[in-house]
Amino acid sequence: MNEFFAGLMAALLSWFAPAAVPGTYSGYLEADYVYVAPLVAGRIETMAVAEGQSVEAGEVLFTLDAAQQRHLLDAAEARVAAARASLANLETGGRTPELDVIRASLSKAEADLGLAEANLARSERLERTGTVPSVRVEQDRAALAAARAQADQLRAQLAVAELPARSAQQAAAEADLHAAEADAAGARQSLADRQVVAPLAGSVDSLFFRAGEVAGAGVPVLSILPQGPLEARFFVPEPERAGLAIGAAVDIACDGCAPLTAHVTHIAGEPQTTPPVIYSREERGRLVYLVKARLDQAGTLRPGQPVTVRK
Repeated sequence: MNEFFAGLMAALLSWFAPAAVPGTYSGYLEADYVYVAPLVAGRIETMAVAEGQSVEAGEVLFTLDAAQQRHLLDAAEARVAAARASLANLETGGRTPELDVIRASLSKAEADLGLAEANLARSERLERTGTVPSVRVEQDRAALAAARAQADQLRAQLAVAELPARSAQQAAAEADLHAAEADAAGARQSLADRQVVAPLAGSVDSLFFRAGEVAGAGVPVLSILPQGPLEARFFVPEPERAGLAIGAAVDIACDGCAPLTAHVTHIAGEPQTTPPVIYSREERGRLVYLVKARLDQAGTLRPGQPVTVRK
């Protein structure tokens, strides 16, 4: 209950209540409700609780429509998988089928090189006997040089393919992977935000929205009355205010309930019925101050219950 309603209650009590016995004060029970709101706007897909239902901390209260967020998460996880595969490919070098093709080409080139060496050796022997012209020897030497160059090229190509990527390429691929993982984490959190859970244990007091309605970001959808003792709020006349102190024990009585005990937790510094001006002795007698006292046990009592407080 805010200060406006507390002041209104004090004014009503001061005007309509019968003459109070000194040390006896009128008041009511109150609790600090927790108002649960979604972090993002959306249509309420399911409402998992009803008014009066008990809930535990972490229990799902309601969910927002999350079809778009699920699609975004699927896309983000696909980008993570692609980035991870690219990095793995750079770290391990060429793929096995690619290396097999290069090795097969190198085997053929080495075989061609051996044939070219044999042809040149035969041509040189025949040249010495005058069987073949010198031009044939020159052709075989050129063929041998070409075969040797082809084999050397394929050996170098295979060596490069077997090497992992350069550090700069790996760094870029790692950065891409980190960015994709961050996007996926954001999409995962966005999806989780569409499911709202109870921040603490208690009972659902009021539902402000129903399934199918659109709730705004930060707009309360329901309120929870936390577990634990209630608080008695009562009003003390100015002459008796000095007789109360923080931690003082007071007795609480109400219609149809057993006597209860509470301890003062708050004494207002300003009066509830008139503005803080310089008061005469007569005016000071009409002032009341809001005092709060936490009950040791609340039993079955609920907020709003009128009570009588005695020192």
